[in-house]
Amino acid sequence: MRVVAFGIGAIGGSIAARLALTGTEVIGIARGRMLDAVRRQGGLRVVSHLGAELAPVPVVASAGEVDWRPDDIILLTMKTNDTADALQSLLAAGVYRQPIICAQNGVANEPMALRFFPNVHGMAMLMPAQYTEPGTVVAFGKPKLGLLDIGRYPTGYDASVEPLATALDAAGFLCTPKPDVMQVKYGKLLLNLSNIVGAALGAKAQHGPWYAKLRAEAEAAYEAAGITIENVDADSPRRALMKGTPIPGIEMVGTSSVQSLTRGTGTTETDYFNGEIVLLGRQFGVPTPLNLAFTQIARKMVLENIAPGSLTDADVEAFVETYRESAPR
Repeated sequence: MRVVAFGIGAIGGSIAARLALTGTEVIGIARGRMLDAVRRQGGLRVVSHLGAELAPVPVVASAGEVDWRPDDIILLTMKTNDTADALQSLLAAGVYRQPIICAQNGVANEPMALRFFPNVHGMAMLMPAQYTEPGTVVAFGKPKLGLLDIGRYPTGYDASVEPLATALDAAGFLCTPKPDVMQVKYGKLLLNLSNIVGAALGAKAQHGPWYAKLRAEAEAAYEAAGITIENVDADSPRRALMKGTPIPGIEMVGTSSVQSLTRGTGTTETDYFNGEIVLLGRQFGVPTPLNLAFTQIARKMVLENIAPGSLTDADVEAFVETYRESAPR
């Protein structure tokens, strides 16, 4: 088995680095400053409660540069905004039967992948990690670096990913088979609705009243759509196995949305977090005005390069009024 980590950021980088450090053959597909930094320093630096280590992760710039093997397992770890292009590049490179693991937040990646590939799996992740400095990723989870649930999409579990699950456990994660992994991913999506709240209003507001209202809209949309979830909130018993723990000398910047805005990537995943709730609301006749407003807030922040934490409650109220839609019929 070789693991191909397609997207070397906070999640993909942390997983790839720890796998490489514990004996799994890994190759990464990276871009931009991360690609340049890993090549320059001869590996990917990963910092965690286990220490700071330079992992031997070779990187290439595209799927076309990989010498694809039948026993490769592909981890999609890019943001959802980039998934469609990544899938097309895999097709162009001749990939087809290798397992595709959507190690990504949100629930939109798996159906995109299944349109083109027969062996698609979802991976739900509880894993506090960040990437702000090219060449370095930080994993804050302790004692486990992350809780990684894996299962086929849309349902099931098979032996094709057993070697990966075993390697992830050895690398410091807890990888659990989940035949209904999408229930976990829909549960995690509820948590990700708060990402843009913290990015817009600051960390103190992230889990406050705005998030409670966003989540209430989402739960109403889930009920209308018949979506069942698994609880992954902070009160879930297994969360004791992985807690976000500060690392001396490392500033915890915030959620993936804050990290994207801080790095100036030009995108956030809000359209696939809060936007997923807007989609469900429109499909099943449930009003979701707040989730819609926050998708527009994210777009404004990206386009106008607004610093994280710069907006106010009044700004949010204005967006809610501006983008209020008629009740779905």
